[in-house]
Amino acid sequence: MEKLKILVVDDESRMRKLVRDFLVKQDYEVLEAGDGEEALDLFYEQKDIALVILDVMMPKMDGWQVCREIRKYAKVPIIMLTAKSDERDELQGFELGVDEYITKPFSPRILVARVEAILRRTNLIASEDILTAGGIELNKAAHQVTIDGKDVELSYKEFELLAYFMENQGIALSREKILNNVWNYDYFGDARTIDTHVKKLRSKLGSRGEQIRTVWGLGYKLETDN
Repeated sequence: MEKLKILVVDDESRMRKLVRDFLVKQDYEVLEAGDGEEALDLFYEQKDIALVILDVMMPKMDGWQVCREIRKYAKVPIIMLTAKSDERDELQGFELGVDEYITKPFSPRILVARVEAILRRTNLIASEDILTAGGIELNKAAHQVTIDGKDVELSYKEFELLAYFMENQGIALSREKILNNVWNYDYFGDARTIDTHVKKLRSKLGSRGEQIRTVWGLGYKLETDN
């Protein structure tokens, strides 16, 4: 099987090398570009790039411009890298069809985890596509959830959270473990972000939301009666 190609675009050569080294270890083929114009030239020339990792702040053409150009022609997954942590930037990224938004500095291992999660979701890496649990059916490839046969609209994080619960049915999961696996980073802040997402998820699942049970003093687990 041919290696999947990933285009890494950043004007800092050290950053490109760091990301490339971690991706190569995971058996990806990595192409590099030092600015937006070079990135687009490579993208049009190669045709079969599986994913783009794109820095926002670059000379000649910034990441937003590159993203807009790519989106005119392709739905290839895009991960944006930025030194900013401005919510407006993040919202702009998602409006442009960015799949993931990572703020520098970041752990290269976490970046690789996000790459693999996105490629699984886009069905470029094999995975168990259909998960079921007590009337809940989750289709990873189609990014679709049904409850007793009826479609349910979930946000990106709610979908990933439900998938993680379904992949670990009957297992008590700590908030820390959920954060590390769903958010893919070591979280040292307020774990109530998990509680908020679980509350919204339960609400959207209706009566099936009761299957996500609170494990007092620890976290949550998905448990079905059938």
